[in-house]
Amino acid sequence: MLELATEILERVRSRTPFVTATVTRVEGSAPRQPGASLVVDADGAVLGNVSGGCVDSAVYQACQDMLRADRSPKTLRFGYTDDDAIGVGLTCGGTITLFLRHHDPGAEPGLEAAYADAAQDKPVAVATLVRGPDAHLGRMLVVRPGGHYEGSLGDERLDEVAAGHATDLLHTGTSGVVEIGVADGYCQEPMTLLVECNTPAPRMLIFGAIDHAAALARLGVFLGYRVTVCDARATFATPDRFPYADEVVVDWPHRYLAAQRLDGSTVICVLTHDPKVDVPLLTAALRLPVGYVGAMGSRRTHEQRLARLREAGLTDRELGRLHSPIGLDIGARTPQETALSIAAEIVAQRLGGTGVPLRTGVPIHRAVSSSAGFPPAWTATHLHHSAGITRPRRAHDAVPRSQESR
Repeated sequence: MLELATEILERVRSRTPFVTATVTRVEGSAPRQPGASLVVDADGAVLGNVSGGCVDSAVYQACQDMLRADRSPKTLRFGYTDDDAIGVGLTCGGTITLFLRHHDPGAEPGLEAAYADAAQDKPVAVATLVRGPDAHLGRMLVVRPGGHYEGSLGDERLDEVAAGHATDLLHTGTSGVVEIGVADGYCQEPMTLLVECNTPAPRMLIFGAIDHAAALARLGVFLGYRVTVCDARATFATPDRFPYADEVVVDWPHRYLAAQRLDGSTVICVLTHDPKVDVPLLTAALRLPVGYVGAMGSRRTHEQRLARLREAGLTDRELGRLHSPIGLDIGARTPQETALSIAAEIVAQRLGGTGVPLRTGVPIHRAVSSSAGFPPAWTATHLHHSAGITRPRRAHDAVPRSQESR
């Protein structure tokens, strides 16, 4: 539900009751992962979705029923059956388990602060007991970095254990479920804890104030990144030219990069294809623990760039991290198409995608590859950024055509 924090915060502040239906378990092929929520408020308005449309209508009705009558937390399970193929179920063949909970904003003071933090992109986790004794079911903790927490699951020792698990997941930026067994000594029967985490949006650094950067900045925002466009040329690096970027910086790219604190979720896109900029910038970027480094240019530019980077002291291992020519082969020609090509490669790298057509038989919904270069649960923690745009495998053998002349 933290993915909908901004919208839910409005309901909380107006003291409007609402019901959340949150995915807690996925088996087989399913369009949404644990933490995805559908919210229905007392006025009948609906936010989010849990299935991409397959069962959302049935979930909406269940939420309406909870608003009108029994407010006790409950679990729902939806799957696909051959006997009722056109009935309520997931047509993709998987099964999802949902936890429904009624929220009375006036009785949950800690949640308002949690939604406010998430809406401002601050780190916060909400841990909800979604399976266990009725007396504890639906109870929540709001957990912040360092293990500080508000609320209670009904037992002080259980609170401390749950806060510890939530803190660990918050540190890694991961949303998911935690099983607490009887053998652990914290409970009389097995319990399941759903931990939803919000961490600051990952960064996309775009170097080179060109038309392709404007198009990529817009897609970057749509994908949930905090986007920076940087160029040393003040004439070109202006907010008016990049209305969708979170910030536009006039500075030498390598100098700006050296002053940043970056992590494994960061994306760096070098669109300058100018040796005096590219070489010092890429020399620094390829030695940073970031998730993706790509550089625009033709194959000739790429080979010349590699030679210069080797002269600058980069090893083959470091050069092996470079995605150049940047992007996947989709036949791109325009700046917008090229931006789509770059974004597609970034998503494929983050989630371990192959970049081949789905009609070839590759899995449509897959577990995130542990070998991917980005934190595994990035999408689960940042979906609230991708609802809309409010601001005005390597592919060396398949360079986007719009780069060929460079």
